[in-house]
Amino acid sequence: MPNLFAPLPSAIRRVVLTSALLACSALVHADDVLLVGNKADASVSALDTGTGKEMAYLKVGNGPHEVVVSGNNLLAVVGNYGTQGTANNTLSVIDWPTRSVVRTIDLGKDSRPHGIRFLPDSQRVVVTTEDSQSLLVVDLVQGTVTDRIAVGGGKPHMVAVAPGAERAYVTHVDGGLLSVVDLLHKKKLYDIPTGNGSEGVAVTPDGKQVWVSNREANEVVIVDPQRREVTDRLRTGVFPIRVAMTPDGKYALVTCAKSAELAVFDVVAKKEIKRIGLAREGVEYRRTQLGEEALPIGAVVSPDGQRVYVAISGGDEIAVIDTANWTEKTRWKARAEPDALAIVVQPKQSE
Repeated sequence: MPNLFAPLPSAIRRVVLTSALLACSALVHADDVLLVGNKADASVSALDTGTGKEMAYLKVGNGPHEVVVSGNNLLAVVGNYGTQGTANNTLSVIDWPTRSVVRTIDLGKDSRPHGIRFLPDSQRVVVTTEDSQSLLVVDLVQGTVTDRIAVGGGKPHMVAVAPGAERAYVTHVDGGLLSVVDLLHKKKLYDIPTGNGSEGVAVTPDGKQVWVSNREANEVVIVDPQRREVTDRLRTGVFPIRVAMTPDGKYALVTCAKSAELAVFDVVAKKEIKRIGLAREGVEYRRTQLGEEALPIGAVVSPDGQRVYVAISGGDEIAVIDTANWTEKTRWKARAEPDALAIVVQPKQSE
């Protein structure tokens, strides 16, 4: 059987050791950091989650649509999707302790990279590429595509990785499908019809459910990967575009871009318990591909589950939601058209 979790080569060990030593010199009890991919600014900004203030600013490729952070919190990867009418085909690799872009990986013919997830070794990522209709495995140290898995057309967009990283789930926006991919043997296993505009995707921590948002049908569906079928369909707001899970797996969070809402679902009860409005009266929003609206898109939950951060793409802001009562606590300024969000967990040293 192929070894998905092979030991890191000496080159990456040296990078990780250097970064780890720098990370250990961080401030005592430093707050975690929110990385924000700003699509219209071709940048990633880093916000202190204690204050909301920008603490770092990095230029990346055009159209950064997704940002992910490695399990060891030393690297971040940005998928540079491109702009309307002009495709990009690169990944930007950020070394967080040095606050720098250390590599830009050219994916060649595999343009329009979008969904990204790290594998457990913190050295490789899986990446969807719409133009080549593939799920790539990319080695960040070598800067190369090691595997190219055909997943089919219909605009393969987002990806989620199951616990244990033996399976990946890819949504197809135009195809209305969820592809199930075997990461050990590097092949697609089958497709599950999910609904019109399937885009957002998240897996429960136990791996028993896959939640998929269907933006054209205004619903989120629950897929049983063992039975290979949709078991439930739940109504959402308009144009549900992303799904995020709380760390304990109790709640699924769906950003509804066109109605400017965050829908909160109880995972066990399979029932919506809260709808949080995110548009502000009297505010003029920027024009994006989806219109001149608030447009909440990316969402990420803090590791302790106490906060949800939502990118208000049309307002160049980040909404901060308190999960104790599911209300908005504050807003932070971002750069132009924030979308993707990820969290760098900072080392907590004893004093």
